[in-house]
Amino acid sequence: MFYGQNLETINPDLTPEVTAKVDEIIDAHKGKPGCLIPVLEECQGVTGYLPVELQEYISEALNIPGSTIYGVVTFYSFFSMVPKGRHIIKVCLGTACYVRGTKNIMKALVDKLGLQVGQTTEDRRFSLEAVRCLGACGLAPVMVVDEDTHGGVTLARIENILDRYE
Repeated sequence: MFYGQNLETINPDLTPEVTAKVDEIIDAHKGKPGCLIPVLEECQGVTGYLPVELQEYISEALNIPGSTIYGVVTFYSFFSMVPKGRHIIKVCLGTACYVRGTKNIMKALVDKLGLQVGQTTEDRRFSLEAVRCLGACGLAPVMVVDEDTHGGVTLARIENILDRYE
């Protein structure tokens, strides 16, 4: 149904260039035992997420039931069915951070970015996530942007932190 078709007509994120890269990934793994998770990981690396249309495309190409692929994608937390931003903001809501004001930090980010936890800005610049612990309690309140840990976050510092990431 989808394999070999122009997916851009179904999903604008699935351009011919993206589809060509997906095809290369599939061809490199096709027929190998246990290939599904590596294919999904690499395809998500290309597209940023795994929309249903792409899952169906992979299903046909690998001859794996779509329900199996959907089950894997929804089971593992590192897979996403919604687009992610170029920069992932993780705000710690653990006890140490919470008592030091992370609730206000989260509210300020929600207001500034115009989104809720789990969403992505329209320009796909940022995605906002809440986490239970980042393991940096001594730096509370803490937020991580991509791989950068920001400790002692205050409302006054939020704008400066966000400006570092285009």
